[in-house]
Amino acid sequence: MKTENQLLDSAMAWGADYFGIADLSPVQNVILEQGGAEIAEYPRSISIGIALFHPIVNRLSRHIERAAAVSYRSHCYDIINERLDQIVSRLASVLQRLGHKAFPVPASKRVDDDKICAIFSHKLSAHLAGLGWIGKNCLLITPDMGPRVRWATVLTDAPLKAKGRPIEERCGDCRECVNICPVSAFTGQAFRSGEPRSARFDAGKCDRYFSKMKEKDAETAICGLCLSSCPYGKH
Repeated sequence: MKTENQLLDSAMAWGADYFGIADLSPVQNVILEQGGAEIAEYPRSISIGIALFHPIVNRLSRHIERAAAVSYRSHCYDIINERLDQIVSRLASVLQRLGHKAFPVPASKRVDDDKICAIFSHKLSAHLAGLGWIGKNCLLITPDMGPRVRWATVLTDAPLKAKGRPIEERCGDCRECVNICPVSAFTGQAFRSGEPRSARFDAGKCDRYFSKMKEKDAETAICGLCLSSCPYGKH
């Protein structure tokens, strides 16, 4: 069995809904700037995605009830992040046993408070793997679930074949996510490769909004309006 098929079968058996392999060479400079030389040395990535639950996401609105917030925080964030971390950790172990270098990137862990970012962009990896496009809400939009998917990544030097190609942006004139944002964090500009995130998204506005919510009640500090409003994810 080819390594790609072995990894795919294992990921799906462990609970993944999405699997893709990306060639990172076109974006090495972007990765270097965000994560440093040790992260940028990996030539390929494996993207793993798990879909969120529609009944929970559909309850998100401008006036989120406590019950809806607790459900989302638990089953659409904390638990799914744990499931993703388990999958990429196990995939990394498989690759290491086969003699390759593998670096599992956590599903949702900030490493830079100034830039407000993780060590590596899961969205960029999934986009390059052909699993979706980066929307005006700066989320990875899949054709079937929209942005209602969480992601994690394994970086590796294994000679895996990247079959997918980046999907062209399909947001068009839609501004649902832009208009619903309570702090107007999005500019409405479409994603362009090589352009800084700040051209589309003011992460500081979003971060300060969450901080204020956490001060009131950390358990219900969620928003998700840019995610729940996307037409591609509505069922």
